[in-house]
Amino acid sequence: MIDAEKFLFNNVQGALKEIYSISTQNIVFQKTRKEFVGDFTLVTFVYTKDSNKTPEQLGTEIGDYLVKSNSFIEGYNVVKGFLNISLSTQFWINYFNDIKQNTTIGFKKENSSGKMIMLEYASPNTNKPLHLGHVRNNFLGYSVAQLLKANGHQVIKTNLVNDRGIHICKSMLAWQKFGNGETPKSSGLKGDHLVGKYYVAFDKLYKQQVEILISEGHSKELAEKKAPLLLEAQEMLLLWEAGNQEVLDLWKTMNSWVYEGFDITYKNLGVDFDKIYYESDTYLLGKEVVEQGLSKNIFYKKDNGSVAIDLVAEGLDEKIVLRSDGTSVYITQDLGTAIERFKSYRQLNQLIYTVGNEQDYHFKVLFKILDRLGYQWAKECYHLSYGMVELPEGKMKSREGTVVDADELLEEMYETARLTTEELGKVEGFSEFELDNLYRTISLGALKYFILKVDPKKKMMFDPKESIDFNGHTGPFIQYTYTRIKSILRKSDNLTDENFDSLSIQSIEKEIIRFIYDFEAIIAEAGKSYSPALLANYIYEFTKLYNRFYHECPILKEENSQIRNFRLHLSKVSAQVLYNAMSILGITMPERM
Repeated sequence: MIDAEKFLFNNVQGALKEIYSISTQNIVFQKTRKEFVGDFTLVTFVYTKDSNKTPEQLGTEIGDYLVKSNSFIEGYNVVKGFLNISLSTQFWINYFNDIKQNTTIGFKKENSSGKMIMLEYASPNTNKPLHLGHVRNNFLGYSVAQLLKANGHQVIKTNLVNDRGIHICKSMLAWQKFGNGETPKSSGLKGDHLVGKYYVAFDKLYKQQVEILISEGHSKELAEKKAPLLLEAQEMLLLWEAGNQEVLDLWKTMNSWVYEGFDITYKNLGVDFDKIYYESDTYLLGKEVVEQGLSKNIFYKKDNGSVAIDLVAEGLDEKIVLRSDGTSVYITQDLGTAIERFKSYRQLNQLIYTVGNEQDYHFKVLFKILDRLGYQWAKECYHLSYGMVELPEGKMKSREGTVVDADELLEEMYETARLTTEELGKVEGFSEFELDNLYRTISLGALKYFILKVDPKKKMMFDPKESIDFNGHTGPFIQYTYTRIKSILRKSDNLTDENFDSLSIQSIEKEIIRFIYDFEAIIAEAGKSYSPALLANYIYEFTKLYNRFYHECPILKEENSQIRNFRLHLSKVSAQVLYNAMSILGITMPERM
């Protein structure tokens, strides 16, 4: 495949050697900024010392040499220390001839990098259903996994389920007390919603008990610790950890309800996992690590019997890794789990955690401890931190009932997609089955794109109605453009494979080819920065460009058969780029809408 940067590298290298006797591998090109004419830009400042020339002189002399020595370089301009180089239309036609039948455009060969990456996302608690925050986590984790695959890495998608602890026991205890044998089947509720119902019931009664204790003269702090319901939940946790069969059976039953519910939500979200870890299996793993660390004086025992590590020198604080009663804290488990993962996957090169930015400090501490313990791979652990999702009314708050349930959100998006599509009159000739599939494709595409177009590090405002617009910066706009292209291709019965050498094309057609050329580099950049937003925004700009081409250049009505065939091929490749890009974002493209 034609590589423009390599082509220019060889030519500029030749120019530097011929004109100034400079032999160098230090030649870097940037994409020329929109406000200037050109395809690629060379910074000339770096060669002033060796050439004894000003940056402007260098630019002019190198530019003259390139234009005279190679017909594929058609022009240049110099702006201070920047040489903007324009490649000829024929160069881009040759590139297009090269890639017009490539269905995997943008993607590197599967597992070609030799790098194995484990990426963790989702990580829910089994005491409540998934909400909008989980939705961003899942979409981000899945799309980053797809990005890494597109860059040739082997990716293991994992989910660490928080299925044990006091919060789980709260749901279990409430169901024991008030459930009357209620099941998902008897109630008609999804399992995760049913368990979440009892978590809320626990909280309601607990608060009542706290208020009673306060009214009896206890302090709020003491009342919150001594409420009978909480003490019962704590007792249940101790029984669970001791292996009490009755408690374990209840735990297994209620968790199975939740997993069935989660599986439905994951399927509806369009995400999946290669391996699922459970905290009930991993929570003890870190204890052995702490013992080893104590023997090496990495950790130390405090007067109260707890075990800690001093990270003040690294700009962090003292961190407890074992409580005084010998029980683990959250980070202890994370230490053990990380070590176990690298033991299980000997070829693992990197471990990425997709977790919200409220846990930034936690992961700094985790990675530093792993480094102190002597694990070389600690430097390859990465926290993919992302901002919180807010609503137009403000932050989501579970206690105030403003948490957006994931299942309810998906249904709301479906309904919005249905109404919007029907209003636009785009439902003629569809069966009921096809319409249902179309609404789900549009609604999920709208939701994913709206969330993923925002830089992961930024907090975001989510408005369902804004996300479904067939003309804005949205998923449906890109999906609609794709179906427009597919419709054109279906109407054409004369798409033939031919080379388009020496074909005279419009500037906008050259611009589209140039955009297509950038696709692989965008995927590489987005993968390196773990930011699907870079890809999402690239594909939006590309979609706008194609629509401008569609309105400016006749396709099926073009009388010149070669030009018509070229435009059909250009449309076909554009559709492939849209399809491949959106698949990385986890978005399905409808064939018609």
